[in-house]
Amino acid sequence: MIFIGERINTGFKDIKQAVTDKDPAPLKAWATRQADAGASFLDVNLGAVSADPADMCWMIETVQQAVETPICIDTNKPKILAEAVKACRPGMLINSTTAADEKLDVMMPIAAEHGASIIGLVMDEAGTPKSADKRVENAGKILAKAMELGMEPDRVFLDPIVMPLKYMQEQATHILEATSQFGLFSDPPPHVVCGLSNISNGTTHKRLINRIFLTMAIARGMDAAICDVLDKALVNAARAAELVANREIYADAFVRK
Repeated sequence: MIFIGERINTGFKDIKQAVTDKDPAPLKAWATRQADAGASFLDVNLGAVSADPADMCWMIETVQQAVETPICIDTNKPKILAEAVKACRPGMLINSTTAADEKLDVMMPIAAEHGASIIGLVMDEAGTPKSADKRVENAGKILAKAMELGMEPDRVFLDPIVMPLKYMQEQATHILEATSQFGLFSDPPPHVVCGLSNISNGTTHKRLINRIFLTMAIARGMDAAICDVLDKALVNAARAAELVANREIYADAFVRK
């Protein structure tokens, strides 16, 4: 399971203040905590705090001073991305492009040029699809563009776009159905990822809903999540789900992994 730590994001008040003040301590602390918890990547998101690429580069450099864990550059702004990739060590992940031509034609070549992996949100010019079929169609377009540029399928992370269960409950089944079809595109297949906290947005029992949805999605082929890697129950549930899905060899000590 590929866990992408979600916490270095200016949507959180402490990170927003740290970026505003150029205080590296909170970023380094969260980087270390998430790396120690086993994060595969650390998502770094400048958000709406600034449109200056230098601020994103400062965030990335600060995190890389603290840990060796690869960066997930979280921006949909080409100007910021073009500078951020230069600040990252090799093995980075870009979050994200969409299936819209104006995004694919700009974001995907940057990933290809710099040897990065990339997350593709299966939305297009019309917005987020409502059906599994349209999600699959957009996913195929993203993967085709990556392969056209010489990228292997396993450098592509397809995101079926998780919607809030509280407000769009009927979407959950479409998301899971699309997830199950993404693995049929190629061999090796692309990765499948989601922004997990979206499913529990506005709910009371967030951790329970996150945990159950992720285990169900793993059964359908999902192998990555942007999530709270410090939630031990979530991580352990995902590890167990991978065992049941026959992606890991069973051992009594699997939780300690």
